[in-house]
Order: sequence, then structure tokens, then C-alpha cells
Amino acid sequence: MTVDAHPDTEIPDPRDFGLAVVAEEDLSDEALALVQEVRALVDTVAHTRAGADDLAAARAAVAEARARLDGPRHDVGTMVRHSFPDGRVEWGTLTNAVAGPTNPLAMPLRLERAEDGDLRGTTVLNGVYQGPPGLVHGGWLAAVLDQALGSAANAAGMPGLTANLDVNYRRPTPLNTPVEVSARVTGTERRKVFVAAEIRHNGEVTAEGTAIMVRIGLPGDSGS
Repeated sequence: MTVDAHPDTEIPDPRDFGLAVVAEEDLSDEALALVQEVRALVDTVAHTRAGADDLAAARAAVAEARARLDGPRHDVGTMVRHSFPDGRVEWGTLTNAVAGPTNPLAMPLRLERAEDGDLRGTTVLNGVYQGPPGLVHGGWLAAVLDQALGSAANAAGMPGLTANLDVNYRRPTPLNTPVEVSARVTGTERRKVFVAAEIRHNGEVTAEGTAIMVRIGLPGDSGS
């Protein structure tokens, strides 16, 4: 197994594969503000103790809003392009369940390259992601790790699909408080990309994961 990751390489434009693409900077402020409002609404609905009249009025207002928006839609599989200050470009699905900018279910998670080469970011998981009382559900922690692991492979110029994911839960992860996510490529072997990631709260690892990503075939890729 090669220990050092391959040098960063340019990732082909998904449009070359027939996929629709939206540049993140072209998403309107109104659309992103709506996503944030709906994200807050989901948390409010999940925890509200409002009375029947208020619930009925809220349901009618939500139904009206949904009908107002029920028009042209992005195609399933639409990709979003994000350009980082360091020149790196990352592609992801617009409605990605963990990091999609138009998906109210997704927690705000942005991974940037740190000085040590790792990808790092901070997010907060509210009560919508609850498992045990006051703690983040382990399935969501696995999803965050999977997203970070895939982003690390992508950032190294080796995008792929998860073939194996191994998650270890070291200690409980609390809700409603910032957690740090970090990830990196640890090695390669033919089309396999080995990656590792951690979630930390107050500097302590609460969950960590390793994965084998299988590189997707790219134009000019010899497969070695």
C-alpha cells in the first residue's frame, strides 16, 4: 500500500457525464435563507408543544408555502460546484443529506484544507439528530464521517464510492454544541483509497472512522 496520497489532480466537470451543475455562488441568497428557515422550522416542529389551533394554522401556512414552491425543480442528481480559497474545487450533489446546500435536513458542514493538509470543519447538530437523550444518533455520526472521508478522497483528486466504512464510537457526542470534523487520505492501493476521519468535542474524539473508497473511473484513468 502506498502511504502518501497521490498529488491533487483536476476532477472532470460532471457535465461531461451528462449531469446538471449549479455553481454554489449562483444559489440565490433567498434560496439559502429559505433553507435555513426550513431547517429551523423542522427543529421547532419536532419539539413544539403548541396547541391545536396553532398547529392547524401552521400546517395551513406550510401547505400554502409548499404549493407556492411546487414548480420547476432541479433534476435528481444535480451537482453543485464549490470553489475554495486555496483553489480546490469540490463537486457534490445539490441535495446531499449531510452537506447539500439546498437540503434543510443537512447540517451546515463545510470542510476546508488546514495547514497540516487535513480537511477540517465545524458543525452543530441540533435535536433533530438526536438518538439517546441529549446525544447525537450514532447513524448521523456515521453519515458525517462518511461525508468527510469521501471529501478527503475527492480533495486529493481521487473521488470514489465507499466500499467499506468502519466506525468506532469513543464517547457520547452532545447535541447543540460545536463539534470539529477532520479527515485525510492515509494511503492508496490500485483503485482503493484509504481514508480516516474523526469527530471531536472540546478536543476529545467522540467518534472516528476509516474507509476504503473505490475510485470511480475517470477519462484517461489507467485503473492502476
